Amino acid sequence: MAPPIAVWSKLEIRSVIYREIDLVENYGEHAMSMTQVYQWCSWFKDGRTSLQDEPRSGRPNTANNDWNTARIDELIKVDRRVKLKEISLNLDIPKTNV
Repeated sequence: MAPPIAVWSKLEIRSVIYREIDLVENYGEHAMSMTQVYQWCSWFKDGRTSLQDEPRSGRPNTANNDWNTARIDELIKVDRRVKLKEISLNLDIPKTNV
């Protein structure tokens, strides 16, 4: 587990901020919003140690099935540099589910 933020150097904190900006620039706002960052910080401050999402109720992710996974694998085998947007358009799956 990482040390508490209070003992991080300014350089370490800046590198985390830089990485977050990099994620948003490369993957869009869906990577993680600042609200989510604050929420996770709060959870860790309260003693949470797991990095995994907690189970929750709601609408199931219907695009995540064996059929779509196989189709995506085939596209990646043909072109390892295929972009999420291209996969989304080819398979008619929302980019957030790819």
